[in-house]
Amino acid sequence: MKHLLKETDLSSTDLNRVFSLARELKKNRGKQTSSLLSGKTWVLIFSKESTRTRVSFEVGIRELGGNVIFLNKNDIQLGRGETVEDTARVLSRYAHGLVVRTYDHSDVERLASAGSIPVINALTDFLHPCQTLTDAFTAAERWAGPTGDLVESLKGRKIAFLGDTRFNMANSWMLTASMFGMKISLAGPTAYKPGEKINQLLQAGGRKIDYQVTTDPYEAVQGADIVYTDTWTSMGQESEAAARAIAMKPYTVTEKLFAAAKPDAFFMHCLPAHPGEEVVQAVLDNPRSIIFDEAENRLHVQKAIISHLTESK
Repeated sequence: MKHLLKETDLSSTDLNRVFSLARELKKNRGKQTSSLLSGKTWVLIFSKESTRTRVSFEVGIRELGGNVIFLNKNDIQLGRGETVEDTARVLSRYAHGLVVRTYDHSDVERLASAGSIPVINALTDFLHPCQTLTDAFTAAERWAGPTGDLVESLKGRKIAFLGDTRFNMANSWMLTASMFGMKISLAGPTAYKPGEKINQLLQAGGRKIDYQVTTDPYEAVQGADIVYTDTWTSMGQESEAAARAIAMKPYTVTEKLFAAAKPDAFFMHCLPAHPGEEVVQAVLDNPRSIIFDEAENRLHVQKAIISHLTESK
């Protein structure tokens, strides 16, 4: 049984297949109908609210011919009145796949281990693989064009990640960069530097990654092909918001900071953005800001991931 709990669950062959399929699905959307998931139901379990993740998965599953059941944290007894393992076993008798957006990464691991259907990590506090795979695809389609090699176009490219370099988006980008042969420079306060868990995961996979950690945002963006940031305070961190705002302020992506990257660099953000905090409005509106391409491509890449997992069972 194949799952997508972390980016590195996909092999190099899988990556090529998923990206090629995402390109094809995007090109043919509205022109062809799919029956891949005909008669099948996928369950979305969301302990965290979402706009892009929920809508893109629901639309994507329906466009593949399937049915969707959405469950929030108040709808089920996950980890409260029932063990995670028993929830996985029960849902495996009803459904054909799970999409899980939650806090603790161990929840998706336990669901995958105990169940007998594919599990997709739609975000945990540790990783956000659907987002960074989509981000990589979004940049690749710009560099590769309509017919070029998407995966090959990412090799040697540099991404600068600014802000909280300890949380899920930074962790996922480190894994993603290691898979595509990219360079990554992470800039943020020392207290928010990458943790030991992500380094252990990289080492366990024997992955070589060209990455730098710095407290200087201008050093990070030098030579960058992508300048990336995320909200400073994620769900569950609200009590830290004031302290984070002070610590992260030097890492706001201003017009001046964005201009210090390559002249043709893209600005990326997984959204929602908070203008005046992690990024200024002028950068969000810059012609080289591709944030809404990222948002759209969540649909196409996730459809490709679901297709890949379904066909690989």
